[in-house]
Amino acid sequence: MTRDRKRVDGQWALGEREPLNANEQFKQAEDPLLVRERIEKTYAREGFASIPPDDLRGRFRWWGLYTQRRPGIDGGRTATLAPEELDDEYFMLRVRVDGGGLNVAQLREIAALSTEFARDTADITDRQNIQFHWIRVEDVPEIWRRLEAVGLSTTEACGDCPRVILGSPVAGVSADEVLDGTPAIREITERFIGDPSLSNLPRKFKSSVSWLPDVPFQIHDLSFLGAEHPELGPGFDLWVGGGLSTNPRLADRAGAWVPLSEVAEVWAGVAGLFRDYGYRRLRNRARLKFLVADWGVQRFREVLEQEYLGRRLADGPAPVLPASPVDHIGVHKQRDGLHYVGAAPVVGRVSGTRLAALADAAEAHGSDRLRLTPYQKVLVLDVADPEPLVRRLESLDLRVDASPWRRATMACTGLEYCKLAIVETKARAAELVAELERRLGDQRADITINLNGCPNACARTQVADIGLKGQLITGPDGSQAEGFQVHLGGALSLSQEDEAALGRKPRGVKVLADDLPDFVENLVRNYRADRADESETFTQWLTRAEDSQLTP
Repeated sequence: MTRDRKRVDGQWALGEREPLNANEQFKQAEDPLLVRERIEKTYAREGFASIPPDDLRGRFRWWGLYTQRRPGIDGGRTATLAPEELDDEYFMLRVRVDGGGLNVAQLREIAALSTEFARDTADITDRQNIQFHWIRVEDVPEIWRRLEAVGLSTTEACGDCPRVILGSPVAGVSADEVLDGTPAIREITERFIGDPSLSNLPRKFKSSVSWLPDVPFQIHDLSFLGAEHPELGPGFDLWVGGGLSTNPRLADRAGAWVPLSEVAEVWAGVAGLFRDYGYRRLRNRARLKFLVADWGVQRFREVLEQEYLGRRLADGPAPVLPASPVDHIGVHKQRDGLHYVGAAPVVGRVSGTRLAALADAAEAHGSDRLRLTPYQKVLVLDVADPEPLVRRLESLDLRVDASPWRRATMACTGLEYCKLAIVETKARAAELVAELERRLGDQRADITINLNGCPNACARTQVADIGLKGQLITGPDGSQAEGFQVHLGGALSLSQEDEAALGRKPRGVKVLADDLPDFVENLVRNYRADRADESETFTQWLTRAEDSQLTP
């Protein structure tokens, strides 16, 4: 790779330490983790008006806090208003749930905090987090105290730092799992989350550790995926350089095999490499994927081995992948003879009241372990007799026998709370699911639908069968209205006969939000009528479908 050395990208390893944008300036001025003391001693006592901008819209993120969107501001004004005009005096707060695992006491505390401090709001995110809204800065110290008392935290839930580490929702219980990655996740979180040496990365750092490919490993900065080495036994295949947003890129296999005992060390090596060599000049080119794309995965591996590990990693085989993503909804047998029960809320939206009832239901049926999934769903583990629990979950509108539309639809936070959003997503998605259940109840189809309120792809727009990116479009009367640009044919975790793929944007295919149920219904009916046979997937059909079959 050749590179114009006249351009400075802010790579620390090359001595380029001058902060090149406002974010780099406030991070260099002070470790963002130190803002916690001011939150506890000053802002919680003096209120929202006492918070300066660098803390409010910068360092607060390192503790999981984002200001909400002020109510009543439509999507057309998202890019035109100053930050202080968009800010409400309430916060979204993310609770880290590394690996997705919660016990009943933790879930009960989350539920109580939701009802007491967050107006009964709670969302299960596609990062295995729990997200609150309507949080006042005055209440944050008490929320932290109570979360930490049950072993939870919001440390580095946002910001340019290591985000929550995804893990298989059935780690340790699945009959298909050979090696449980949970000890590595636990070691990483205990050793490195909140570590000042990794609290100033060029951008966010997303990672996963899972034997099973039931997490979206191809879109992470770093993933460890289960693989059996012919000589060394079970371990993990190393993937680097994935990420979505406005410049989507799927991760590359590094060709390296890592034993469970060394996952944390390699994780820290990659994070350190990103810290030192990552680009810090432009925020939109600061993710690890840009460095991997410029260097190539082979050079990346060499630098990792030579400068950060001091040894060569073993070459390893590619993992064996399933034909489609696994969501774990329904009743399934565990390796110990007990059962886990997977249930689907609508696009992750729950409430403190419902989570409290879920905790009661799990405990009443002998379980002290629950798992959140990267698909906005929830599992109850260790159930001896699942049928009574199924009935209880269904009464809470946590569907175990979920329709394909409920189980395969995700949505980001959207215009309701997010300052970056252009359109509403959660309510639109709920309406879409209800309409598809009504209209296509007899149409069984494995089609994923992801709705995003802006181009940032928090709901993984580009890797869904039907990805919907929010934007304003011109309606029939010539006025601007909420709508979606359509991405079709995205896929992850495909078998090696196929390949993971980013969805394509058929030319001119945009749909008004009000017309979304009609559009998806017509698209599904066209697929069902025209597919070669029942084995032809939606993605396969798209490769030969006529444009007329894809348009609204």
